[in-house]
Amino acid sequence: MSHIVIHRDHALTLDEARRAAENLATQLAERYEFSHHWQNDTLHFERSGVSGQIELEPEKLRIDVRLGFLLVPLRSKLEREIHSYLDEMLQQAGPADLA
Repeated sequence: MSHIVIHRDHALTLDEARRAAENLATQLAERYEFSHHWQNDTLHFERSGVSGQIELEPEKLRIDVRLGFLLVPLRSKLEREIHSYLDEMLQQAGPADLA
């Protein structure tokens, strides 16, 4: 099993961060056929061979993705897409530092 773990600081309100996480999950769900749901401030997502969550806190977020063996070749592409989306989202909201 392969992991993608991303930590980011952000300048969004919790509601804005929640909307951004929902947008990211929706985009990834369309492309990779994920299902997702919220549990408090954590968005859980999964599909066959992939599971993970986006944990939201004031000024911080953490993305943890676990890929099954057959999807390991998608790891770099998926990680780039997540970073790209976060860069765009956080740039629009203001400067943020990588954790």
